[in-house]
Amino acid sequence: MSLNPLPLLYRLLEAVYGVYALLLFLMFGSATLILVTLVPGLNIKARRSIAHFTARSFFAVAGIRIRVLGAEELPDEPCVVVANHASYLDGVVLKGMLPARFSFVIKKEVSRVPLAGLLLRRIGAEFVDRFNRHAGGMDARRLIKAADSGQALAFFPEGTFVAQPGLGKFHTGAFAIAARSKLPVVPLAIRGTRHILPSGHFLPRPGRIEICILPAVRAPADLDSTATITMTRDVARARILAALNEPDLGESDGLADLQTPRKG
Repeated sequence: MSLNPLPLLYRLLEAVYGVYALLLFLMFGSATLILVTLVPGLNIKARRSIAHFTARSFFAVAGIRIRVLGAEELPDEPCVVVANHASYLDGVVLKGMLPARFSFVIKKEVSRVPLAGLLLRRIGAEFVDRFNRHAGGMDARRLIKAADSGQALAFFPEGTFVAQPGLGKFHTGAFAIAARSKLPVVPLAIRGTRHILPSGHFLPRPGRIEICILPAVRAPADLDSTATITMTRDVARARILAALNEPDLGESDGLADLQTPRKG
């Protein structure tokens, strides 16, 4: 009985591609870090533009095609983008595909990752503490101040990702920032990154990525703060879930995660 060599050949070619893509990522990442750290005189806008360009270049050279649907739904005005989270690639995808003006809100643990934390700080990422209530409240007030000053923000409101397909519960931080700064919430669905780089893997696989920018959610003016947070969260999540066509993994309401009241 002869064995079919095709599955083995496919896995070998996939591994070769994975090594190639990983080396490319390290090369582009290192170049970005050097440029935004060592080149004198670069302001935050220039550093973000460099990271935006190198992220797009990585996907182009790696042969990963990214299709963006609904680009006209992204307003020119400041806004809060919320996206599903399925892979470590998601942040790189959004850095390359969203306008360079966006600042990404990331869990504080990432700031302690060697080199990656430094790079993210240099391009203006905002880190938030998820476990210390006092520190988290200070982070929230800092983000509100940034949003009030016109900074566009991007969040992954699930907070983390798992290998299992589906959309998890949304925490309320992004929606609280949007409500208190009176900014529209723009839902965004990312498809394909879980296939290319699933949880627990470090070698990417070939594939395609699709980004669906969905209509902005704007709360009626007569809603109070808590109602606005609930409404924008639920509508944004429902639109992302429909665009993903994946299981609903959400369990609880999530309002217990609402950060400390704004002072001043």
